[in-house]
Parts: sequence; structure tokens; C-alpha cells
Amino acid sequence: MRDRRARRRRTAVAGSGYGAAVATTSDTETVERVIPAPPEKIFDLIADPRRHPDIDGSGSVKAAKDSPERLSLGAKFGMDMKMGLPYSMISEVIEFEDGRRIAWQSRPPGSFGSRFSGGRIWRYELEPVTDGTRVRETWDISQEKIKALVRPARKKTHKAMDATLARIEALVSA
Repeated sequence: MRDRRARRRRTAVAGSGYGAAVATTSDTETVERVIPAPPEKIFDLIADPRRHPDIDGSGSVKAAKDSPERLSLGAKFGMDMKMGLPYSMISEVIEFEDGRRIAWQSRPPGSFGSRFSGGRIWRYELEPVTDGTRVRETWDISQEKIKALVRPARKKTHKAMDATLARIEALVSA
């Protein structure tokens, strides 16, 4: 049992990097894919919150609201969402390295909802490689208010992230 936990904490890459799954800690889920496009083109797509419904592999992101055209460190943006019932989230960019790394932390609007839920981080890291760009998407619940509520979504989230990277590839390759 202890050995299994240690393995889960280490990064394990399956496959060649194209559509590979990268498992990290119990609080993160990571998927990566090599996309045959330059990092700047991919980053520009991810850094435009108005395009998030186009890239979302879960089908839950419906529309950007009160969003800048391009994200930057500290930028805040809203999203109309739907997973069964409609809801909204407010995100703030907490990591930003133009063309290479962006992460935002999402919470429900208002102080009441934020006290009990939210805090997950969505991170994208881009690394130039021989065949294009290695894009790594990470779902990080280390700062989630009540982790037990979101952990069961891990498997579904992994599939959605894989679909997101496939959508990104299709959009930048079109």
C-alpha cells in the first residue's frame, strides 16, 4: 500500500507524449499532448477566455462574461457554466509566463459560495519540442475548500482534459 501511494505521488508518463497521461499527486490530475503547432499560437488560444467554450472538453463551459480579450497575471474573468444546472464561476489568473505557462483559480461568485466551494486551479504549461509543443494541462484541487466534494470527479475530469487538448490541437491545426 505504501509503495502504491509513493508511485502515485511520482510523475508517471504513459505513452510517447502524444495523448499521454501524467499522474502526479492525489490533489492533481495532469494530461499532456504534443501538438504540432508553435507555443505562441496555442497560448494565444488558451489566453483568450472568450475561446474557452471552444476548447472545453467537458461541455460545461458555456460563455465568457466580463472577460478581457487576453488574460494576464491578475486578470479576472467570468464563465457561465452548466453541469446539470446552470451556474457561474469567477477566475483569477495566478500564474503567467507569456507563451509558456498560465494558471487560473476558479471560485463561485459572492462570499457565500466562496466560503464553501471553489479554489481549484487550471494550469497549462507549454514546452517547445521537436514535433511542435508539449501542452500539459493540470487540474489542481490542493486549494479546494472541500476536496472530498470534487475528488470523485477525477476520472471524468481526466477524460475531459484529454478532450480539451484534442480540441486545442484541432483549432490550432485548422
